[in-house]
Amino acid sequence: MPPAERRALILLLTLAVLGHAVRLVLSRPGSAPGEIELVQALPGRSPLAHKDSTIALARPLEPGERIDLDRAGAQEVGRLPRVGPGLAKRIVADRQARGPFGSLDGLDRVPGVGAAVLGAVRDHVRFSGVATNAISSSAAATSADMISLNRATAKELEALPGIGARRAEAIVRDRERNGPFPSVDALTRIPGIKPALVARVRQRLQVP
Repeated sequence: MPPAERRALILLLTLAVLGHAVRLVLSRPGSAPGEIELVQALPGRSPLAHKDSTIALARPLEPGERIDLDRAGAQEVGRLPRVGPGLAKRIVADRQARGPFGSLDGLDRVPGVGAAVLGAVRDHVRFSGVATNAISSSAAATSADMISLNRATAKELEALPGIGARRAEAIVRDRERNGPFPSVDALTRIPGIKPALVARVRQRLQVP
């Protein structure tokens, strides 16, 4: 036999032996030759489980549905508008570390939650817990730190969170032109002041 044919025959025999060895390693004891075993990518879990989880996360809020931010997990919190998975995890982590939020004002303590987020979620959230600082906040509301919305100067209003010099001056101008504010919520008549910002300053203002 020519050397070339001898080498080809040896190669074929080697491949056949290797193929048989692989079948012996992968086959289950007692299985029929050539039987194919289907292996699940995630043992013990339905392939639809991950899909169902993704659908639940992406499921939009139903009309009137509210998420309890003092109890909900990160997946539920992530369904809120302008709240992605990262911010949802920070909200839950902050709650676990510092206790319930109790209100939108308490939620504002979470890094990344600003006026835009508060305004987007205010009609879709509820709070079943009581913030740990609720008593101190209530005391502060009756202390000398309170600012009169209808008598404060622009400099005093400027000290409120999220107000700043320009908005403080706009509040004073509006008050002079249109008269006293009947309530703190009436601040929304000032261009640029949204309900979320009103929620941030509510505990610092009074309307005598």
